[in-house]
Amino acid sequence: MLRTLLAVLVATLTLGSAATLFAQGAPPQAGADQPYTVEYYYKVQWGHQQEFLDLFLKNHYPLLKKIQTTGRILAVKIESPAYHTTEDGRWDYRVTIRYRNSTVATTANPDEEKFIKDLWPDQVTYRREEQQRFEILLSHWDLPVTDITPVR
Repeated sequence: MLRTLLAVLVATLTLGSAATLFAQGAPPQAGADQPYTVEYYYKVQWGHQQEFLDLFLKNHYPLLKKIQTTGRILAVKIESPAYHTTEDGRWDYRVTIRYRNSTVATTANPDEEKFIKDLWPDQVTYRREEQQRFEILLSHWDLPVTDITPVR
């Protein structure tokens, strides 16, 4: 009897914990044909923040703006924190991109290589500068986000 009672208690606690875990997850992004937002975080080696930003603005931002003209990207925003944080939580730049939908956000752009060649005819310099941008990067992560602001 005691064994059965303990088994029921353990099962109840386990199911209750699982329900709590699922409830704590982020809500899913909107439907398949709704805008999809991703924040891209960049943490750069100390002393190289301006170099990274210069290379990003020269060699990546124009590509994002070109893609935006096709409608795959709806908006691009670049931000830097006003104050510093602890080293483990530090990030130097956040680029927020609002895509047309989750499909274009998560699949390769078939025109990207053509855009790169059109925007930067000197591919040797472009590739070298992009290599440098990634060499001074300590870490990078992507975070899809969902706007859960209540509608009045």
